[in-house]
Amino acid sequence: MHQSLEVLYKKVDHCPLKDLQLTFFQMAYIISGKGFLSINGHRIAYQTGNLMLLTPNDYYNFDIEETTEFLLIRFTSDYVKKYKWKNISEIECLLYYSTHLTGCILRNVSDYPLVKSIIRSLLQGIEHSDLYEEDLQMHFVNALIVIAARNIAKIKPANLKVNADKRIQDIIDYIQTNIFSPQKLKVSVIAEAFDISDTYLGTYFKNQCGETIQHFMANYKIRLIEHRLQFSDRRINEIADEFGFADESHLNKFFKKHKSLSLTQYRKSKAA
Repeated sequence: MHQSLEVLYKKVDHCPLKDLQLTFFQMAYIISGKGFLSINGHRIAYQTGNLMLLTPNDYYNFDIEETTEFLLIRFTSDYVKKYKWKNISEIECLLYYSTHLTGCILRNVSDYPLVKSIIRSLLQGIEHSDLYEEDLQMHFVNALIVIAARNIAKIKPANLKVNADKRIQDIIDYIQTNIFSPQKLKVSVIAEAFDISDTYLGTYFKNQCGETIQHFMANYKIRLIEHRLQFSDRRINEIADEFGFADESHLNKFFKKHKSLSLTQYRKSKAA
């Protein structure tokens, strides 16, 4: 890349290069076509309307079955770091956490038409450049980054039933929304919020998700703490306060139980 942000339109019927390695983030929106994305040894089908995210150091190539139109949005880590994101903390670590095994990163159904509209506007800017086009392009890309981040944040239990009912989805959303408020994550409080008995909530959650509600909450919290340790310069006591732990010692005990490493050891291992 020759600049911190690039937006490119490509129409191709084959990808001659294999195992390309990125040094930047790349969002690939499929305008039309179908095929497979091979990334870091995994093979994932893609189709029209998919939005996929590739991260720095990924190895990838596209196996194109049907002529494909791409809109490629490329941006560097510095681009993400320098922009003043409002209301979303650690957006860079969310982007790094994108899971390639799921292919399209869009999880919110309502985001599909929104993304399609933004892509259309970016394409129009490429075809018919006008006054302040660079500024408009940046705002559209930033909107896509926020949409990508909030979809990546919607991590669901790996064994969640395909036909899971809406109530379990709402419970998961409630847990993720209130992960920084321990008082709101008590089983009795969640049960009351969703009009379920305390005893039935545990059975219901495990039946729908294949894991206990306590296990899901702990793993989700651990993942966010890992983000803070790896991608931010926050002090341990600040992280403890953010997640509602009594002090640094309690947070360290919780983290070590799940990761077999102290917070400091984990941070050092990722900085190496």
